[in-house]
Amino acid sequence: MILKVNRSTSELQLAWCRFLRNRRAVVCLWVLAVLYTGVLFADLIAPYSFRTEGRDMSYCPPTAVHFFHEGRPQAPFVYGVRLAFDQYHGRVYEIDRSRRYPLKFFAAGDEYRLFGMVPGRLRLFTVEKPGRIYLLGADSRGRDVFSRIVYGGQVSLTIGLVGVAISFTIGLLVGGVAGYFGGRLDDVLMRLCEMVMMVPGFYLLLALRAALPDNLTSLQVYCAIIVILSFIGWAGLARVIRGMCLSLRERDYVLVARTLGVSQGRIILTHILPHTVSYSIAAVMLSIPGYILGESALSMIGLGIQDPYASWGNMLSEAMSIVRIQFAPWIMWPAFFIFISIACFNVVGDALRDVLDPLVQGREDGDGR
Repeated sequence: MILKVNRSTSELQLAWCRFLRNRRAVVCLWVLAVLYTGVLFADLIAPYSFRTEGRDMSYCPPTAVHFFHEGRPQAPFVYGVRLAFDQYHGRVYEIDRSRRYPLKFFAAGDEYRLFGMVPGRLRLFTVEKPGRIYLLGADSRGRDVFSRIVYGGQVSLTIGLVGVAISFTIGLLVGGVAGYFGGRLDDVLMRLCEMVMMVPGFYLLLALRAALPDNLTSLQVYCAIIVILSFIGWAGLARVIRGMCLSLRERDYVLVARTLGVSQGRIILTHILPHTVSYSIAAVMLSIPGYILGESALSMIGLGIQDPYASWGNMLSEAMSIVRIQFAPWIMWPAFFIFISIACFNVVGDALRDVLDPLVQGREDGDGR
């Protein structure tokens, strides 16, 4: 692809054009857009609330949607299921073809508050009661795995964005101040960064979470995990930004700003840190997977989000038994979504790093591409 460059084309526009060349990154960006759209409108997309249980449907297998009944086309529907026991007294679910439950689109379902404010009951799809639809199966309490995955993404995906926003703000400011002023302040801040980086991240994560009381609400736990993950993640960025600022502070435009009497804080915020944006954008995308894994690990071992609230991590706590996985392999679906989201963030981050790296751009220009 040959880019038509004119004087009005900005560097960000050129970088976006280079990014669009990478088809894998574009596909991954669309996947992330779909995931975050589902998270944003979880109440509308999920057929049930994350709290809705059906103890008589424990570990019910995925429900098939049918379009034909006795060879005749029908509107989408699901058959009823009934619990039975095999010759070894094991639980099995049998399809009851005498009971059919049509799918209802944009119909009333469990109550919710959209965005935490607007009350509603409209669901994208559901089935008439007493029928149940389990697109991805049910968990031990008969809760819909698909609905809990959609709701769980609200925690697992947003915690990465919020945590990165906090940690990178701290890292940029600490690195910018250390690199601009240098001297003893630089030594103190960098030794602090090294102390944080010296402790293994996961063990520091466990220690900080264990130091908090156990009687926290889910919202408090959510905020606590964000603070803990942000505390761990800022030090590495601060060291890199500090190195970039050491060279940026000697640029001519910075010297001119000093001569004109511009305050040091304004020089850091408006003349130095903006020139680290290209690295910061790529680093943000590559750091989000660590936050998703950190929350998932805490929730999986019982130190994060607790039932009945859903996150991909605490949903995987049921998958810590080989017997359960063999009996109900669909409880591994949260691991699939964790893998997909992390892989997409890594691919997009690598692509952004390439298109924003001046050395890579120089090689592309030299090759005539």
